[in-house]
Amino acid sequence: MVKFRQYAGYIDVDVKKGRSLFYYFVEAEAEPDHKPLTLWLNGGPGCSSVGGGAFTELGPFFPRGDGRGLRINSKAWNKASNLLFVESPAGVGWSYSNTSSDYTCGDASTAMDMHIFMMGWYKKFPTFKTRDLFLSGESYAGHYIPQLAIALLDHNEHSKDFKFNIKGVAVGNPLLRLDRDVPATYEYFWSHGMISDEIGLTIMNDCDFDDYTFGSPHNVSLSCNNAISEVNRIVGDYVNNYDVILDVCYPSIVEQELRLRKMATKMSVGVDVCMSYERQFYFNLPEVQKALHANRTNLPYSWSMCSGVVNYSETDGNINILPLLKRIIQNHIRVWIFSGDQDSVVPLLGSRTLVRELANDLNFKITVPYGAWYHKGQVGGWATEYADLLTFATVRGAAHMVPYSQPSRALHLFSSFVRGRRLPNTTRPSIDDTSKILL
Repeated sequence: MVKFRQYAGYIDVDVKKGRSLFYYFVEAEAEPDHKPLTLWLNGGPGCSSVGGGAFTELGPFFPRGDGRGLRINSKAWNKASNLLFVESPAGVGWSYSNTSSDYTCGDASTAMDMHIFMMGWYKKFPTFKTRDLFLSGESYAGHYIPQLAIALLDHNEHSKDFKFNIKGVAVGNPLLRLDRDVPATYEYFWSHGMISDEIGLTIMNDCDFDDYTFGSPHNVSLSCNNAISEVNRIVGDYVNNYDVILDVCYPSIVEQELRLRKMATKMSVGVDVCMSYERQFYFNLPEVQKALHANRTNLPYSWSMCSGVVNYSETDGNINILPLLKRIIQNHIRVWIFSGDQDSVVPLLGSRTLVRELANDLNFKITVPYGAWYHKGQVGGWATEYADLLTFATVRGAAHMVPYSQPSRALHLFSSFVRGRRLPNTTRPSIDDTSKILL
């Protein structure tokens, strides 16, 4: 029995077209009236924040190994904040539209719908209107979150009444600028010994990523194309690109175990690598959907983590997000970019460079030099800060989904973020005495 309150349901964002977004809201574990509100969005584009953030990463529960119940997440982020998860855009998870053309969408329509959603959600939960608001997410939420922040800032500029009380933006392993984030993947493969010097050098020398776009990369020579194909062959299906040190799951075995109601042991480095399949099974149980007030229109397809009906813009991924982050910071809103260092999909190598370039563009000085931050007497990762407003931090041993793979360090990072504190760059107790013993 948990002591915090939970809510789930829908907010209509276009009544005429029948477009509605599903949300799951969980209050803070203790003193919810004195803690901020944090919105979390997963990326994709087209993937579920309820299935991802809420029930795999940072929410209060995870699915059990049998796919028929839940277990407690002892490192849930509602220890530090009230949490709101939204399945966005319509067509993701249980969010839907009665107008099929709505499923063709992109960054602009997604941000607009989320703005309308937030207005509607505050009408349902008016006590949160004055509460500090933090916007967070991961991956393609590197587009969702900054664009939503801009929409809310535009609202604030024109509103003579209610204004959003945005205090911070934090995005993990975010897509910020495609022509920088894509080459970083191959640099990551090379630096981690996953591809040879020869292939790495071929890609660095022969691939021109300056004009790279989603779907139709420009200026890709034959040698570049061959090298990238060779990378895909070498890395293969037996490495999880989202976490290069994590084992892979064998779906056929999991599905059989779930059907037979057996509790499987699928642990690797303390992480259940098959949670995604257990989650899919759990959310499609009729009794679970009823309990969550979900699927009120009896959708003609089953719940899935990433949508099969959304037709998302193939060009919006090319948008450079740095100018949006610049405007957010110029409104004195803190921005944190954090990276799990085992992720090859949107690696820290690209994100770190982009944050530094953003700081230079803002003429920001370094207020915390790049160095280790600590958690429980161990290195939690590395971080740097610019002008008290822009922070880049890595989370040691974390994957693309940082809270999933390093829950304790992720909670420490998030708690520091919402409390306006720097990550601790000293460790206690001192290890000086133990080092003498080891010598």
